[in-house]
Amino acid sequence: MKFRVEREVLADAVAWVARGLPNRPPVPVLSGVLIEADRAGTVTLSAFDYEVSAKVTVAADVDEGGTVLVTGRLLSEISRALPARPVDVSTEGNKVTVTCGTSRFSLLMMQADDYPTLPAAPQPSGTIAGDVFTQAVHQVAIAADRGDTLPILTGVRMQIEGDKVTLLATDRYRLAMRELTWAPARSDAAYTALIPARTLSDTAKALGAAGSVELALGGNAGGDGLIGFEAGQRRATTRLLDGEYPKVTSIFPTSVDSEAVLETGALIEAVKRVALVAERNTPVRLRFTDGQVAIEAGTGDDAQASEAVESTLTGPDIEIAFNPHFLLDGLGVIGTPFTRFSFTQPSRPAVMAGQREATGEADTSYRYVLMPVRFASWGFTGGGAGMEPLMKPQQVV
Repeated sequence: MKFRVEREVLADAVAWVARGLPNRPPVPVLSGVLIEADRAGTVTLSAFDYEVSAKVTVAADVDEGGTVLVTGRLLSEISRALPARPVDVSTEGNKVTVTCGTSRFSLLMMQADDYPTLPAAPQPSGTIAGDVFTQAVHQVAIAADRGDTLPILTGVRMQIEGDKVTLLATDRYRLAMRELTWAPARSDAAYTALIPARTLSDTAKALGAAGSVELALGGNAGGDGLIGFEAGQRRATTRLLDGEYPKVTSIFPTSVDSEAVLETGALIEAVKRVALVAERNTPVRLRFTDGQVAIEAGTGDDAQASEAVESTLTGPDIEIAFNPHFLLDGLGVIGTPFTRFSFTQPSRPAVMAGQREATGEADTSYRYVLMPVRFASWGFTGGGAGMEPLMKPQQVV
């Protein structure tokens, strides 16, 4: 095998396929990146760990075709560190030589014959704007569970009905839902799947926000239990999670007693400053009155902080407390200059939605539901003693 490729092209391609390589692969070959050079003038790089696959094809000057398997993370580090010059890749005996200018590396070949065959992606099902897809996944994935106690909650639920896509995730203490549209291949498209949140988030970020993303939904011949993504020459598949996702849409309050509209950026900065004195897993208190919200943290002999931010309140005054990290997560992805809070009671879930202007209607295509902290106990621990869950564990199983 022998080919020449631009350094930036190689570095981007290797980074794309190597991003999901396991830190501790069950078998050594799964730490590798498969490189296939075609005399027609293309080089294809692939990686697969039996759960997630990634594949990309790039243009190259190929003198000799062939297939090799090399350590992925090392190749990624080398390709990033090379100077901005063309890169020559060739095989010599049982080694792969990477040459760029005066830089020269020799990598030991791995047994390509032992490498598993990448899964066949489902048939293309439709497209979605890349920037919309990336933002939507980011907005929802923040609410997915990061533990392993309830594996089903580590996923993002995707539901498709015609041209409408609904993404939803919860860790039982907050819930995020984003509704968007896409261009399905069939107008009667119907699909429901549970996608690992971390994989979905990494894939959306790596695909980039430019152009469009093609979704390949499972259930087609050869693709059951998988979902595929493609943008340009980048392709990926991931195996879906098994299980029935809890019916969480009933968590959204059916009535509203008070609503407050605030400038998103100003509130983020104020919460960050006030939260500096909050001990780990202790809340910040927000007291909404007409014209402002007072933000406070710390009690008794502990360090204390307070700040006020302008706010427009409709309805009765309300005082409520939140985990500052969960609150900042939602504010950080709301994506609009203003944020609307909708409240019922200080002990009931609050709903956050974006708003383009200080007055007018909220954009409810994205909603972030956050469970407050009980006033009777300031020292809660990660959704434990001061924070009731949105649902009980038995409701998830």
